[in-house]
Amino acid sequence: MSAPSARHWEQNKEATVYVGNLHERVSPQILHELMLNSGRVRNVNMPVDRVNGQHQGFGFVEFHTEEEADYAPKIMNNVMLHGNRIRVNKASADKQKNVEIGAELFIGNLDGMVDEKTLYDTFGQFGPLINAPKVARDESNISKGYGFISFGDFESSDAAIASMHGQYMMNKQISVQYAYKKDGKGERHGDEAERLLAKQAKAHGVAPAVQPLPAHLFQLPPSAAPVATGSNMHPAGMPGAPNGPVGGYGRPGQPPVGMPPLPPAPSGLPARPPSGAPVNFFPPSPGFGGAPPMHGAPAGFGPPGFGPPR
Repeated sequence: MSAPSARHWEQNKEATVYVGNLHERVSPQILHELMLNSGRVRNVNMPVDRVNGQHQGFGFVEFHTEEEADYAPKIMNNVMLHGNRIRVNKASADKQKNVEIGAELFIGNLDGMVDEKTLYDTFGQFGPLINAPKVARDESNISKGYGFISFGDFESSDAAIASMHGQYMMNKQISVQYAYKKDGKGERHGDEAERLLAKQAKAHGVAPAVQPLPAHLFQLPPSAAPVATGSNMHPAGMPGAPNGPVGGYGRPGQPPVGMPPLPPAPSGLPARPPSGAPVNFFPPSPGFGGAPPMHGAPAGFGPPGFGPPR
């Protein structure tokens, strides 16, 4: 009934399910009989610890067909067995354990200006993300006002909830909580069964698969630096400047960052550009740093106390 451990690697993964959170009293025979409720069982494999001879709390059940393996998680997941709620999912999801960890958050009441990069910049500070943040969008690519974040561990997702729930992003107060599970039973991620499964996986060196993040969304240009004004974050650069935003930036009713132009610094002090602007955006003050003297104020700048030329 139970084959040598090498047999596991010869299994048809598409017809095999992973069964986790197994009580120590569960044997291959018991697991075989339980899974017969889902379909015809071809093989049961429960890896055994070489030191104590006990199974490691999980196993693999191979069915005769992929349809039977697809059916098993639908009726066997969370079934009580010797006091434990077992975890059942397709073994082919070994390559997709990012969706099995369960540290997935729902971010609600998002401002329409919040995009995937904003979510990445904000929530990526709490821990590793296993795939790119998602903002729900309609057919016109307009935000529906909510999104999802998937972390690689529950420590990160718990910290994100504790820190960000009720905080403001752009102009709206967001809600941060665990997302609903996809099985449609109304349960949220982050329950004890998922946490125990994640703990067991970590103990056995099974790490969640991390999807590569799109470089064009999550990597700033070399000349850019983060600029924050209140809760409004955007890349550095001025409108029309290299790597700068097209048409300006900022919330409606607010001037672009760095505008209107500031008067030159007093003589003898270095000219300090606005945060994030190119270092050569304002010319140095006359006589500073060996710069050649300038006659008159640069175009667009008046003496202190005077507004911009009309």
